[in-house]
Amino acid sequence: MDLRNKRILIVKPSSLGDIIHTLPLVHALKRCYPSCRIGWIVHESFSAIPESDPAVESVYPIRISSTSDPQSGRLAYWHAFRDTLRTLKELREIFKQQPYDFILDLQASFRSGLLGRSNPGGIRIGFGDARELNPLFQSQLIKVPSSAVHAVDKNMLFCAQMNCLSSQEDFRLYSSGFDDQKVDTFLTEQIASPKSELIYINPSARWKTKYWIPERWAELGDRLTGKHHFSIVFGGSRKDEQYIATIVEKMSHKPIVTAGEMNLAETVSLLKRSAAYVGLDSGPMHMAAMSGIPVVALFGPTHPERVGPYGSEHEIIRARGVDCLGCRKRDCRHMNCMNSITVDSVYESVLRLLGKQPSKEITD
Repeated sequence: MDLRNKRILIVKPSSLGDIIHTLPLVHALKRCYPSCRIGWIVHESFSAIPESDPAVESVYPIRISSTSDPQSGRLAYWHAFRDTLRTLKELREIFKQQPYDFILDLQASFRSGLLGRSNPGGIRIGFGDARELNPLFQSQLIKVPSSAVHAVDKNMLFCAQMNCLSSQEDFRLYSSGFDDQKVDTFLTEQIASPKSELIYINPSARWKTKYWIPERWAELGDRLTGKHHFSIVFGGSRKDEQYIATIVEKMSHKPIVTAGEMNLAETVSLLKRSAAYVGLDSGPMHMAAMSGIPVVALFGPTHPERVGPYGSEHEIIRARGVDCLGCRKRDCRHMNCMNSITVDSVYESVLRLLGKQPSKEITD
């Protein structure tokens, strides 16, 4: 399959981690076929990532109401249906002027199949194991191994389909000079000791079953600051500000809080300046791993072999003696998988990684 001078449309609207997992494929395609032109349909809240990437020529931000958000209300499905129709109409008008030759559907849902159909013609390629009737929208299907496969490896199956071998240089994140300058200014104002190393902590996630105990985050931050003089940065979105405030008020050493202060592109720049990431299974964890910094990740209801940090030096921390690990439940009455993780295990993993010790899985 020759993609020289071809237009390639990526359909991967969400979520943040999934978008990060798609970047190596995009970089590989652009490296193998420099003359190809890549577009990306993405939810507007994540558009800063592909917009900052030089491999992506055109970004098409969309806004479709969530049906899974508890605050969506009883009309959630109606709002999503209305938004989907509006979005399809808008995209159809855009693509009618300059259609794409190939449509790569990495979202693998019914809605993403519709989004791909908004482009007139073209060869549509998707996963053979896709859900929600998605394969019916595709011209070609990619066979996915039945064994557990990491999301990045699954996405890279598209490379074989398109005669493109991946390379280590494809696994990276970009930040602009403008974003780097903003972060430099911010850190200059916030850090008392310019020589101190940053530890980026992300204590929030979309699932409440992924959360750790606030008092333990506070103790961890105080240990790293008091004993080793790290500068602790708590990151997150504006929705996380109140939760992070409950952690900060329990700390003896004042951390830096960027939740609600930095967009995704600026967060990439901040992560690149950090000595390590410590946090939950979430989008920023994947950003940190793709940025090439050491990652300490706390896992409970999800499977690290499928959605863990990819490519970076990392340590996975899971509770010992809990038989329901990887349950993928979003509600739980006991939270044993997360509550059994100790501060000592996380603290020691951070020091071990920063001391360049071999990575391993830690169990409490």
